[in-house]
Amino acid sequence: MSAREWLDKDFYAELGVSSAASADEIKKAYRKLARENHPDANPGNAQAEAKFKAVSEAYGVLSDPDKRKQYDEARKLFGAGGFGGGQGGFGGFGGPGGTGGFDIGDLFGGAGGGGGGGGLGDIFGGLFGGRRPGATTANRPKRGADVETEVRIDFVEAVRGATVPLRLSSPVSCPTCHGSGAKPGTRPRSCTTCSGSGLVTRNQGAFAFSEPCPDCRGRGQLIDDPCPDCRGEGVSTRSRTLTVRIPAGVSDGQRIRLAGQGEPGRQGAAAGDLYVVVHVSPHRVFGRSGDDLTITVQVTFPELALGTTLTVPTLDGKVSLKVPAGTGSGRTFRVRGKGVGKKDGSSGDLLVTLQVVVPSKLDDKAAEALADYAKATADHDPRRDLNELLGR
Repeated sequence: MSAREWLDKDFYAELGVSSAASADEIKKAYRKLARENHPDANPGNAQAEAKFKAVSEAYGVLSDPDKRKQYDEARKLFGAGGFGGGQGGFGGFGGPGGTGGFDIGDLFGGAGGGGGGGGLGDIFGGLFGGRRPGATTANRPKRGADVETEVRIDFVEAVRGATVPLRLSSPVSCPTCHGSGAKPGTRPRSCTTCSGSGLVTRNQGAFAFSEPCPDCRGRGQLIDDPCPDCRGEGVSTRSRTLTVRIPAGVSDGQRIRLAGQGEPGRQGAAAGDLYVVVHVSPHRVFGRSGDDLTITVQVTFPELALGTTLTVPTLDGKVSLKVPAGTGSGRTFRVRGKGVGKKDGSSGDLLVTLQVVVPSKLDDKAAEALADYAKATADHDPRRDLNELLGR
């Protein structure tokens, strides 16, 4: 993307957040808009697809602390109107069209990119004679951006692990030109104006001022015959399906990193990473507490008072649980090894909580039996400590 395009876009407005929004607010806004405008949810809707690409682009910048800082500094330095015509701007360089643009990452030293000097030091360093001879950032490799997506799995899959297909619509290296931007059978040529550096220097009295080359727009290369599929950009958007292994014991909201599955790098650099945010659907019977599974089993008062043996479900079948006489309602029993699998090969436990269920209605025989029981246990006061505290 050219510097003009980068700065002319208001990424905050694209996501509907303020420039002071927190990282969580930005992520929440992106997820909402991405779900609403995803191509899979809006087949054939060009407007939704364009919006999906726009919010993905905005999130790619604002979700990265370094890129966001550079974006904010650049807009403050050159104004929200970009490079075109503002005081102190680089009018005419990196505009839309042509064979590429001046990458704003080069302006600030290329966050996440490797190798070489550059940034504002290269552009303004010549003002005080500080620019290194032959220094250039235009053609250095630059790592691809990271990408984030979401997947939903059920409770049992989260406990046991699963392999799920993941369909993505994302930028990839153009399969036609293999990322060069040039039509197959041709190749980019070095810009003769800047000798491939991407910068030209003009003198103003005793000072030298470096700026992006007007012919190659800071790229250092010219593409005479652009690739017909990517129009010289070297990347294209396509749908692809990945098989993602979800490890056993994954938690709701956990992020899984797939190295090298993000956006393609530039000039042969490594691709970014893909982060998959896992959402786990709740289970109708089981809950979870860390590596332990939880379940509430309803029992009758006689079962607790007299003792009983219960049959309790687990994710692997059934177990028998012996309940001793005199057990109180709300007590939790631990069944070893029936919980969530751990990385060391062991498993958490199943926590079984007993809860007394009181009948909503009683027939005459049951009511008479309970009245007899109340008389037989009249000396037992379950609220003795409370009554003592109240002075009764």
